[in-house]
Amino acid sequence: MSGTEYANQVAAYVARRFASRGLLVYREIRVGKTIIGKNRCIDIFCVCTQTNRAYAIECKFQDSPGTVDEKIPYALDDLEALPLAGCIAYAGKGFSQGVLHMLEGSPKAAYCMPGPMQNDSSADTLDLDHLLAVHFGWWDLLVGKRRPIQPDLPDLLQV
Repeated sequence: MSGTEYANQVAAYVARRFASRGLLVYREIRVGKTIIGKNRCIDIFCVCTQTNRAYAIECKFQDSPGTVDEKIPYALDDLEALPLAGCIAYAGKGFSQGVLHMLEGSPKAAYCMPGPMQNDSSADTLDLDHLLAVHFGWWDLLVGKRRPIQPDLPDLLQV
């Protein structure tokens, strides 16, 4: 799978999964400059029609060892300089252990490997689903079927 194919697959998943929430998903949108002064092109640009909030997703796919390891620290720094919220979606088996730990530990990175035509959340998309839910305030995605604690009940955890 190429990087473009990966970005297309993630974009299609996000569009299918969150269209009912008013999320519009675009590919390759130009937004300002990178930290080294180049014109920036966002892989996936999401806009919520209900809140007019936006979110950028940069995609990194690496299935064999290569130069992506050197690019990840730069990509994380560049994401910090982005004038809007966003994250790096990543997948593949070609990341070194050090870079993989860096991505797993970053609050701005999310493992995401949706299957073809996937519409629902899975273990392979949950990280990105959660980042989108937190950014757009879709708290029901985090709470799920849990009920809130009732103030008149004893101090017992309600499940």
